[in-house]
Amino acid sequence: MAWLAKSLNSSLGKKLLMAITGLFLISFLLVHCSLNALIFLNDGGVAFNEGAEFMGTNPVIRTMEIVLFAGLLLHIYDGLRLWLENKSKRPVAYAKVDGAANSKWYSRSMGLLGTLLLLFLILHLKHFWYFSRLTEGLEDHTLYAEMQAVFMNPVVVVVYVLGCISLGYHLLHGFSSAFQSIGWNHPKYTPTIKTIGAIFSIVIPAAFAAMPIAFYFHLIQ
Repeated sequence: MAWLAKSLNSSLGKKLLMAITGLFLISFLLVHCSLNALIFLNDGGVAFNEGAEFMGTNPVIRTMEIVLFAGLLLHIYDGLRLWLENKSKRPVAYAKVDGAANSKWYSRSMGLLGTLLLLFLILHLKHFWYFSRLTEGLEDHTLYAEMQAVFMNPVVVVVYVLGCISLGYHLLHGFSSAFQSIGWNHPKYTPTIKTIGAIFSIVIPAAFAAMPIAFYFHLIQ
């Protein structure tokens, strides 16, 4: 196993691990967004609560939840390693850097965006994962009811929307970058991957952001 550890600790190995864990988390976002979007059926949360109950009690899903947390922690750890590695290569900043000439600002700010996302994720887990997994709650206080209660606070709504914006920019760079890191970088396919990534990075965060807004303005009941 020494060869595996050596490979993962190389610069290429770190980028590959970041790509694999990133794509895994992207697939989770798609599933998570699809489930949460059931609130827009405006049926009083019936379909959403049924879906949440299934996700919370199915043993396969609960096992995958552990894998998800492991992937998330690996992604955060690897991102920190890459950030420190890039910083150590240039300990003294250049007098003048025209970063916009070669990359977008969000590509150069993945460390900041990742940190903002981590803080947002901690808040999100406290609001909903902790409620649904570690508290018994009340029979009539479902996860849907908890969403209604949480999103009545305008400060929380603003924080969630800002978190979704950070997610969008993070995905805008990370989606295509992940495919490039695993070797799917070809003139024939790269434009399509970038287009899909751009659409994904807009639609998914926008759908997530629409949820607290819809609750706050009573667009869904």
